[in-house]
Amino acid sequence: CAQRMAPVFQKNPSCAHYSTGQATNSSLCQTLGGMPHTLCSSTMFTPSGFSPHLVPGEEPPQDGPEPGPRIPGGPQLTSASLDTLIQHLVPTADYYPEKAYVFTFLLSSRLFIPPHELLSRVCQLCIKQQQLDQIPLDTAKVRKFGPKILQLLTEWTETFPSDFQEEEMVGHLKDIIHRIAACDEAYWKTMNQILQNVNQKLATMSQREESIVKVNASVSDKLVAFKTKPPPIQKDILSICSDPYALAQQLTHVELERLSHIGPEEFVQAFVQKDPLDTTQPCFSDQKKTSNLEAYVKWFNRLCYLVATEICMPAKKKQRAQVIEFFIDVARECFNIGNFNSLMAIISGMNMSPVSRLKKTWGKVKTAKFFILEHQMDPTGNFYNYRTALRGAAHRFQTAHSNREKIVIPFFSLLIKDIYFLNEGCANRLPNGHVNFEKFVELARQVGEFMTWKQVECPFEEERNILHYLHTAPIFNEDGLYLASYESESPENQIEKDRWKTLRSTILGKT
Repeated sequence: CAQRMAPVFQKNPSCAHYSTGQATNSSLCQTLGGMPHTLCSSTMFTPSGFSPHLVPGEEPPQDGPEPGPRIPGGPQLTSASLDTLIQHLVPTADYYPEKAYVFTFLLSSRLFIPPHELLSRVCQLCIKQQQLDQIPLDTAKVRKFGPKILQLLTEWTETFPSDFQEEEMVGHLKDIIHRIAACDEAYWKTMNQILQNVNQKLATMSQREESIVKVNASVSDKLVAFKTKPPPIQKDILSICSDPYALAQQLTHVELERLSHIGPEEFVQAFVQKDPLDTTQPCFSDQKKTSNLEAYVKWFNRLCYLVATEICMPAKKKQRAQVIEFFIDVARECFNIGNFNSLMAIISGMNMSPVSRLKKTWGKVKTAKFFILEHQMDPTGNFYNYRTALRGAAHRFQTAHSNREKIVIPFFSLLIKDIYFLNEGCANRLPNGHVNFEKFVELARQVGEFMTWKQVECPFEEERNILHYLHTAPIFNEDGLYLASYESESPENQIEKDRWKTLRSTILGKT
């Protein structure tokens, strides 16, 4: 047991690493406070498959960029002015930006310009370049341009629907389409379809936010009331589900359902900070739209504490060992499925101090399988083994013939930390004021890969009773875990004895 790695999630000062005087999202920092550290190094950055239609230093012509202004096989864009990047986003009758460029710029631009202002600038350029304020319109020209601007608006609303919560955004969208609709009545139908789709997405997002609030409220109430061991009639995980594969499947259901809520913009907005080379105010200083991301990290924490609670709860050593072996099998099935987030949460729960100190219990456990799983998630070498396994799962995703083979659920806290270090390690702007686009290509690669994985539909049937238990079962807080652990196996030293005495007094009212 002494050879097992230290608990991944514990109270430690690592959160200070996230609060170095920069205006990062404090609530998210608190949530991520116990995340394992990863290397902050430029060696983390890998070449991207994106190839935007830009060449370093190239300015678009006044009437819009020509198709593919990029030397074949030439260098990728490294930086450009914000005006240049906006110009290359704007379609013309003969040009449409690569899809990868659209995603990269829409994702990163919110650090420099609010979405409603960006859309306003795009619409103004379209009106000017296509002479949409002239009467009569050049019908032939507009019919070549119309499908392209509609495609851009469709991509924007589908990928970043939260941008269109603002009435100003919807107003700009309607204005530009109204200007071209006279040339083709089909544009009206397309506009209505775009608006209908974005309204459906926004309604779904609103419902999800309300459900998150309700679940958090109910769980927090049970945390307050549940500070010590439950009565014998209290249900436990083995009474709800004794099949490790079934529990791994239901954990995968929870993971994919919660992942589906997270928008790509949350990864950028999570670490918004004041750019020292930017004289403007941060675009999101008063709106930290990261609730889904934070809720997902809190789910990881809940699963850690649920595992630890289930292990510490039984009064008999044999039963505790049985629960540990059950969770080892669940973790192995999660690994086989490709659910690395639940896998790490289970390992983290078993490595929490109140669990790892139960030496007599661990002495009854066959630990060989556990050590193999720990080796896979070992943080050594910047989680080298895990990253290798993740690449294998990603390759399986690319060649998959079924949704079962497409499941890739990354260890989310590590993904967040990679993005954090990417953000910290590279400036948003260069000294000449240009946007450091090379940084955002890498950011878009990481976020884009995640967005692809999260769209997979879970192939396993839901088992409501198991899902209900995972979401609502009372769990011990940290003091409750330690008390249950000391009650199960007596303290071994004076420090533990003193803590046990204090906990019995404060929680149980006993001396």
